[in-house]
Amino acid sequence: MNRRLWIFPAACLVLLVAAAWCYRPGLSGGFLFDDYANLPALGAQGPIDNAAAFWRYVTSGVNDPVGRPLALLSFLVDARDWPADPAPFLRTNVLLHLLNGVLLALLLRRLGRLAGHAPARADLAAALGAALWLLHPLFVSTTLYIVQREAILPATTTLLGLLAWLYGRERLQRGHAFTGAIWVGLGLGGCTLLGVLAKANGALLPLYALLIEGVLLAPTQPMAAAGRRTYRACMACLAVLPSVLLAAYLAWAGVQGIVHGIGDHRPWTLGQRLITEPRILIDYLGLLWLPRPFTSGLFNDQYHASTGLLSPPITLLALLAVAALLALAWRLRRRQPTLALAIAFFFAGHLVESTTIALELYFEHRNYVPSLLMFWPLALWLSDEGATRLARRTLAAVLLVGLALMTHAGASLWGNQVDQALLWARLNPDSPRAQAFAAQAELQRGRPDLAIARLEPALRRHPDEVQLALNLVAARCAAGGVGADDLRAADTALRTTRNPGSLLLSWFERGIGATQAGTCPGLDLAALDGLLDAGLANAYLTRPFGPHQDLLHLKGELALARHDGPQALAWFDRALALNPRAEVALKQAAMFGTARMPHLGLEHLDYYAGLKNRAAPPGPGMPQLHAWVLERQRYWEHELARMRTNLREDALAASRAAPH
Repeated sequence: MNRRLWIFPAACLVLLVAAAWCYRPGLSGGFLFDDYANLPALGAQGPIDNAAAFWRYVTSGVNDPVGRPLALLSFLVDARDWPADPAPFLRTNVLLHLLNGVLLALLLRRLGRLAGHAPARADLAAALGAALWLLHPLFVSTTLYIVQREAILPATTTLLGLLAWLYGRERLQRGHAFTGAIWVGLGLGGCTLLGVLAKANGALLPLYALLIEGVLLAPTQPMAAAGRRTYRACMACLAVLPSVLLAAYLAWAGVQGIVHGIGDHRPWTLGQRLITEPRILIDYLGLLWLPRPFTSGLFNDQYHASTGLLSPPITLLALLAVAALLALAWRLRRRQPTLALAIAFFFAGHLVESTTIALELYFEHRNYVPSLLMFWPLALWLSDEGATRLARRTLAAVLLVGLALMTHAGASLWGNQVDQALLWARLNPDSPRAQAFAAQAELQRGRPDLAIARLEPALRRHPDEVQLALNLVAARCAAGGVGADDLRAADTALRTTRNPGSLLLSWFERGIGATQAGTCPGLDLAALDGLLDAGLANAYLTRPFGPHQDLLHLKGELALARHDGPQALAWFDRALALNPRAEVALKQAAMFGTARMPHLGLEHLDYYAGLKNRAAPPGPGMPQLHAWVLERQRYWEHELARMRTNLREDALAASRAAPH
């Protein structure tokens, strides 16, 4: 048997073992940041242990118009209820990352041979290119950030789609029109659909195929006459048309964002975002080509948008650098097609998340798919059989060992959340998120003094940051008591903050519990009430789609804590009237039941019955499908009937127990 046949699979096996070793320390990590905004859907309506619960869960996504159901489905591999153990989620993420490394090696092998490289060189370059990507430390923050399975899965579907497309192209090249068209359809049609069901940037697969076709294949492997007509029809329908539609959507989003604005939830305009992103893309390239074991991680809220081409001056330089790289790719497309393709593929991969859609400015995981071909030109150079072969192989080994050690160090940090929080705070001194996260870690270690010392100067720099102000109150509680200055700072933050996220509801509910238990001197129900009034005075928080309903609901919870049922009912009714949702009505009615006021819970449900037809319609796409599933199952109808039954039984039991 030819020994060469074993070299490529053996290299892939060694690569997988090395990558598994690198990531093993990270398997002891936990949930972070957006994990808590997305994964609790696993238990939001009870365990997912039957078909009805399954359909409610997989249609419950609110990210992207299609809700990312493939990503939600993948989380069922790891848990079917919440809270859950993070270890299975992390293990699945790592396994998917390893799978992507193998798929990338197969893709690069196929592309290398189609580009005309000798089989031995093509195979070695494929293994090296995949290894440089798989072992790169930048992707620790994708692989070990559980919710970013939403970024990992589009890479899987992209790689599978490109492999299927190339196989179909080969079949067409040989004159097998039917099977070739089927494989092209499965690759560019089926895998694009799967990618979009994982995350919106899965829609870029057809554009990737067009780039590979135009830069690499058409000059060296033109389609034979026998399959040319079928292939052109397939590419027109499955690659050109989707790419044009995507470009039109991004252009439309840009026009809408510039003309009508993007709302108050971002501290920048869309125009500022567009001139800022080139700076960020250059930063991303720096992280890819100058790797380091520790990066800024998840917290990049300190990254300030450009306000003009010379504010800061690097804005214009970054724009020129991006333009120069794109011009270089065009100029080299014939002489150095693999380098031109790597550049074009990178920028194409950022079209969805780094252009006209008003997402946050900066996240490392956005490089996971765009960098798939990034290191292939270097791998081809390292695989050259010339006179410097030994030096190049030595350099390749040094690079792989260095990347592996850095990734192992990064994974070790992700496996220790306390050290992770403290390092991120040091690397991001001006990030309110990073400082608040580090303060929480210090509180967990029983060091409120360190948390206070961290939060006070950060709050002076960012007086409108609620996460700093409320965490400072929590730290003061742990240190012995809250002072008037702390409450004034929290009041100021609540009056001026733009977007507190989900923090308000969770923090105030914990604060109400702490005041009732008497565990926080200086923080009482009156103080919490004043802070809620400050939030209600903030125009940003009381506009449509802001946390206005949460603030009114919390006023009701405070009234319940004072055992003032009628006042609680008034606040709950006001909150419900803003957007009459069954889940809100049920939660509030259940709170009356817990407070032994079932008659008020029944009254509140009656109020909801008169409002429910005024509920805001679900948004387009998956929210509409989710609403249809709930309606078909009569889910809320059953839940409301069950709540009424429980409240009536409680009211009857209370009347029987009352003295006559």
